[in-house]
Amino acid sequence: MNKRTSSKKNIVLLLSVLLTALLSSCFLAGSERSASDCWPNYTLDNGQKLLGNNNYPAISYSGDRTSARTVENSPSMEFIKEDLKILSAMGVKLLRTYNTVEFPQTERILKAVRELRQADPDFEMYVMLGAWIQCKNAFKEGTDHSVEDLEWNKNEIEGGIKLASEYPDVVKIIAVGNEAMVDWQAHFVSPAVILKWVNYLKEARTTGRMPAKTLVTTSDNWAALGGQEKYHNEDLVELLRQIDFVSAHIYAFHDTVYDGAFWVSAKDADLPKAQQAANAITRAFEHQLPQYELVKAYLKQNGIKKEVHIGETGWASLDNSQYGDAGACTASEYNAKLFYDAIQKWTTENNLTCFYFEAFDEPWKSNGTEGSEGHFGLFTVDGKAKSALWDMVDAGTFKGLTSRRQRHYQNPWWRCGGCIGKAESPNCQEELTGNRNP
Repeated sequence: MNKRTSSKKNIVLLLSVLLTALLSSCFLAGSERSASDCWPNYTLDNGQKLLGNNNYPAISYSGDRTSARTVENSPSMEFIKEDLKILSAMGVKLLRTYNTVEFPQTERILKAVRELRQADPDFEMYVMLGAWIQCKNAFKEGTDHSVEDLEWNKNEIEGGIKLASEYPDVVKIIAVGNEAMVDWQAHFVSPAVILKWVNYLKEARTTGRMPAKTLVTTSDNWAALGGQEKYHNEDLVELLRQIDFVSAHIYAFHDTVYDGAFWVSAKDADLPKAQQAANAITRAFEHQLPQYELVKAYLKQNGIKKEVHIGETGWASLDNSQYGDAGACTASEYNAKLFYDAIQKWTTENNLTCFYFEAFDEPWKSNGTEGSEGHFGLFTVDGKAKSALWDMVDAGTFKGLTSRRQRHYQNPWWRCGGCIGKAESPNCQEELTGNRNP
């Protein structure tokens, strides 16, 4: 062996040792460095991080506006472009979607982003692509949660690989499953199923079937990500090790019915309605913070260092059932504004990406009724900005963003906002809002 050959081998060995040390300092328990410091694929072409960056606000988006979600009802390219211009005006730069191949709008969203960027180089928007994962016979008779719907799931994953490869300038993340491990969902599967497809995607980026920079995660309820002991198992731990970051869902809104002791306080009974609402939303916000921390604690317990971002949180502005005026009186536009303001402040101060749920109301989610699931949007179906965005309306943020659907931005009436517990008066909105005109 000559000296030159020996020298080259020594250099290679030294580089290998340095690389191993770097990775160890990033990912082993106890490290003070964040995961994003060690993943160059978090870095955009402009040198900025995509996640945990307040310059890149995120939101959950679907263009569906009809009472039935079908291929025929899927929004057109023109419609999607109008939506994206509105979201861009808000400052949104990162979207989250939920399917890859079931409906055509996912690819239309990617194409619309690209075309808007080609028309305006200053337009900047990226996508976390969702691959819907489900069990055998999900949403049908004979549902079997112990077996996955293999054909469906593979099609969704392959669809994600295809779209990430065709739109590398837009797709930066693929999320395997949406609340697919929490046991109260009709489509839930075991963590082993999600882990299998996460590894499948990671192999695809290693072999070049999709861009090597594409991040891979799963997006699920905080409990199923380690927040509750009943979900703890080896497959979940390995899944958390394999994903690039954690995308956790936290919903104090739903807990107002299912775990709602925090929502109503006897101490507030004699306070004005607006103060009752403010206190209740503060309690709601504080109720869900420990859920986020429980996920982080489970990671630490298992020696896993990953960033934990918010895959979903939100508040419905309307409900005709248990969250409405005849129930917990949780759903109102006023409460939704207070919650939105609180979550925006917290995530901004803590440099967390939050895919707020959601951009526009989706009537199909409540079968066209006034059920809460169809009314989580910051905008109504016809494009009116709800009260959480009134400051932007007043500032002229959406000026000129009209459409053939006559989308306009008048300030809508808050519903019976601030009524905590049973609604006492259908006119309580007057106490809160006065007669504010657009």
